[in-house]
Amino acid sequence: MNAGNEAVGTGAGADGAGCFSGFSAGDFPSGARLFTGKVRDVLDLGDRLIITVTDRISAFDRVLACIPRKGEILSRVSLRWFSQTSDIVPNHVLEPLSARTTVVRKAKIIPLEVVVRGYLTGSAWRDYSAGRAVSGVRLPAGMRKNEVFPLPLITPSTKEAAGHDEPVSEEEIVRRSIASPRVWEDVRECALALFRRGKEIAASRGLILVDTKYEFGLLPDGSLVLADEIHTPDSSRYWYAEGYERLFASGSEQRQLDKEFFRAWLIEKGYMGEGEPPAIPDSVREEVSRRYIEAYEAIMGEKFVSNSLSFEAERKIVLVYIGQSAAGKP
Repeated sequence: MNAGNEAVGTGAGADGAGCFSGFSAGDFPSGARLFTGKVRDVLDLGDRLIITVTDRISAFDRVLACIPRKGEILSRVSLRWFSQTSDIVPNHVLEPLSARTTVVRKAKIIPLEVVVRGYLTGSAWRDYSAGRAVSGVRLPAGMRKNEVFPLPLITPSTKEAAGHDEPVSEEEIVRRSIASPRVWEDVRECALALFRRGKEIAASRGLILVDTKYEFGLLPDGSLVLADEIHTPDSSRYWYAEGYERLFASGSEQRQLDKEFFRAWLIEKGYMGEGEPPAIPDSVREEVSRRYIEAYEAIMGEKFVSNSLSFEAERKIVLVYIGQSAAGKP
């Protein structure tokens, strides 16, 4: 996983709505390097990382709010999927420390988001309906929105340090040396196998895994690992299987599990990433939280019971692990 921006300042923690908004550099010994992404806080311990999934939520490339229980949900969903797919490709997980914090192997991340699509929807539909290729792929004429592809489509995009990620064709990946031909072939094969497994398990829960993104890294010995997150409500689009055919036939939107409610609320308030964002009332944050819980229960097939710790308890667990690592204990 890429570390993101190095953190500075003091005191983040939990806010008044019971959210875990994240750590800051002052929460740890001076030798611990803390980096912050939009959602994840990452402590670099040399050969491994400690990743804490906060309750921050982003939209239009900006962190805008803190959603109760969101980070725990994303972390627990990922851990379950990592376990269910480890026979396909090894992943970076070493040890969960809490419901939201995990120790992982440090890998050199391949700077690609490997998006696998099973249906013509989202940005792929927007490109197609405008007459554009989708990551270099020309689709046949006459397809309809939300139509299933005969075979899943891989539409990679570059991971940019600044600015927006850019779609890239498979040919460009090799030509620009983003990945070697051998590595890209391994990534491609693993991504399609992961998507097949995801579809099978989702179908058993009455869901359609519509599309998703994967990130991969290389260990020092050159072996491939799956990193970041997998099949979460943030990285994936899910539809309810019941009613798909009827809604598709009528040209209606599908019933889906994702965070579009939050984006729609922002757009309704006139905010699309420019200027000052609106204040997010607790009622909206709780509704977004309720939708994440709904997604958890649908994806995992079990009732959600929170195991989140307080900020101080979370910080103590991380400090204990840092101390053990410094002392050379496993």
